[in-house]
Amino acid sequence: MGTSDLDRQIEQLKRCEPLTEAEVKALCLKAMEILVEESNVQRVDAPVTVTAPLPPPFPFHLSFGLFGTAPAPAPAPPLLELEPSQTVSALPKMGVELGGAGFGQLHNSTSDPIPGICGDIHGQFYDMKELFKVGGDCPKTNYLFLGDFVDRGFYSVETFLLLLALKVRYPDRITLIRGNHESRQITQVYGFYDECLRKYGSIRVIDRKQEVPHDGAMCDLLWSDPEDAVDGWGLSPRGAGFLFGGNVVSSFNHTNNIDYICRAHQLVMEGFKWMFNNKIVTVWSAPNYCYRCGNVAAILELDENLNKQFRVFEAAPHESRGVPAKRPAPDYFL
Repeated sequence: MGTSDLDRQIEQLKRCEPLTEAEVKALCLKAMEILVEESNVQRVDAPVTVTAPLPPPFPFHLSFGLFGTAPAPAPAPPLLELEPSQTVSALPKMGVELGGAGFGQLHNSTSDPIPGICGDIHGQFYDMKELFKVGGDCPKTNYLFLGDFVDRGFYSVETFLLLLALKVRYPDRITLIRGNHESRQITQVYGFYDECLRKYGSIRVIDRKQEVPHDGAMCDLLWSDPEDAVDGWGLSPRGAGFLFGGNVVSSFNHTNNIDYICRAHQLVMEGFKWMFNNKIVTVWSAPNYCYRCGNVAAILELDENLNKQFRVFEAAPHESRGVPAKRPAPDYFL
């Protein structure tokens, strides 16, 4: 797959035009080659722009990325010890600990473009275009997407393929972390699977290395949430993962010498929300979620000194949106 082919596909996907099945297969195979080489603890140089979801604070080694390897035994040592080429004394105190089906460590750097940290997208393609208008195009902006790219929105296929094409074209300028919706059983319920069938017909089996189990560390990383009313750990109303309180977050941050955790996975009407004395922040990047919630969205930008700036944006104007297929709204939108 040449650079000119990728550039053409990126421009085509920016117009919300799907690729052919052969192009999708080639793109996925190339992305797998890149993602399988990424570490369980992925280094992301600041400045960076983050778009959400991130996991809760669990000190486990787990597979990273959409096509990551199988998880290593838990528990793992503190995260700062997981960079074999670095020593703790050589690292600044990090501004954020990042993770999806794994963790990412954020380091300051003066050579990279301004970064963005982005939350849930959920197939809202035209709102993702608004995100890029606010945060800047890749590779001018160094992006970290925290998962939940698909489901619920009308254009999960085009949303995910555009991000995947950008990853293949600019592997050092965009980091994709797996969310709980990047799993077979969830996409069969919330829309992505049906959309793939509608647009591409029968789906061939892809070895994704690790399906998200119903319990255990990987499940907990992708499903758990912070909760003010919980001291320690509590049962989650989601039916998977746990609720965790401020003492859990404080302990995790102290053990790993980080200032705060950045995560997604939960709708927040203001686009972002700090909790536990600014020890954890939730970033949400899908405005007017499910086309009816009326929320704004945000991305988090960190400069080379790890100074934070939230950029809040609204849903794309109605006149700029494409017309979805004329099908009745499925039950999972209701």
